[in-house]
Amino acid sequence: MLVYMSRDIVLSKSSKIYVAGHHGLVGSAIWNNLKSRGYNNLVGRTHKELDLTDQYAVKKFFDEEQPDAVVLAAAFVGGIMANSLYRADFMMMNMKIQCNVFSEAYAHNVKKFLFLGSTCIYPKNAPQPMKEDALLTSELEYTNEEYAIAKIAGLKMCESYNLQYGTNYLAVMPTNLYGPNDNFHLENSHVMPAMMRKIYLSKLIHDGDWKSIKIDMDKRPVEGINGDASQEEILKVLAKYGIENNKVTLWGTGKPLREFLWSEDMADASVHVLLNVNFSDIIGIEKYSSVHYGASVDGAVDRNHSAGRGGAIPKLGEIRNCHINVGTGKELTIRELSELVVKAVGFEGEVVFDASKPDGTPRKLIDVSKLHSLGWTHKVEIDEGVQKLFDWYKQSLAH
Repeated sequence: MLVYMSRDIVLSKSSKIYVAGHHGLVGSAIWNNLKSRGYNNLVGRTHKELDLTDQYAVKKFFDEEQPDAVVLAAAFVGGIMANSLYRADFMMMNMKIQCNVFSEAYAHNVKKFLFLGSTCIYPKNAPQPMKEDALLTSELEYTNEEYAIAKIAGLKMCESYNLQYGTNYLAVMPTNLYGPNDNFHLENSHVMPAMMRKIYLSKLIHDGDWKSIKIDMDKRPVEGINGDASQEEILKVLAKYGIENNKVTLWGTGKPLREFLWSEDMADASVHVLLNVNFSDIIGIEKYSSVHYGASVDGAVDRNHSAGRGGAIPKLGEIRNCHINVGTGKELTIRELSELVVKAVGFEGEVVFDASKPDGTPRKLIDVSKLHSLGWTHKVEIDEGVQKLFDWYKQSLAH
């Protein structure tokens, strides 16, 4: 008789853990969180060192490093504008990354795999707050459809490998993230860092603080314009992004509701899942001994025809939506967010919303009851987090 057998895994402090995207917003926070817990055998590669879209380079990396666990926090990402402009890239680049890392992780017997997705996987008009079961129930938000489809494919890879091969691959779907190492480049950043930088630069223009403006532009040039450019050139390019003297224009009506999670909280949740949660915990079936994993009819082990095939256990019904939402379960409007940013920056100018520009999804609040049931809740509230992010941003300009 064939049965599903999840191999429950305990990662020791000496386990080698590969964090893909370890310099990114979430990846760097996961790296630091693991370090703080005493997990020091960590492996990371920059994009320059390892292009995850290169199948042969990824295989070579896994051949050499042989990691025990993988955290896939690397992705091709951006906001509404970038998603609209680079639709093919968002699908193709993310699918390549995922296919390469999943296939090599399996081929190299990785014991635990954590895939990071996004709550943009849910339908545009999903019932709120969005439960995991809302996945694939209706159409996606058009402006980020390709990215969402790639991420859905990733979480389905986790489910499918587990059901076919008895692996222990988990997927977490974070809400909108912000925090240290956030992306403040105006061309492709997310809503909070873009808003924060715009308001800060508008204040500096009003204050006539060109020294600080030049430092900011040198750190993160806009369309190739850096601090060496003339004041006229700088003002011209910033105006394209709605940044003027004591006035900032933001996209949309300001009415959409969004949930935000501090990246270090996301990292703590991710590491909690990596270390303490198994696939069997999520689908709620009896845990079977891994001794029998992969046994064929004659007793021989065959990884390609595993005893873990989901199709062989109809009594369990359809196993799907095994991913885990990660967020706060709290929301605020984009306008309310702008007010928190204005307060943190000390901005006394005008914030205007351009209703002719797209809003994106009207509301995107997730249900985090599954995460809470697995033993984790968030710590940093939004007002504290906005201030912490602005403090980090100013500090980043000093180095």
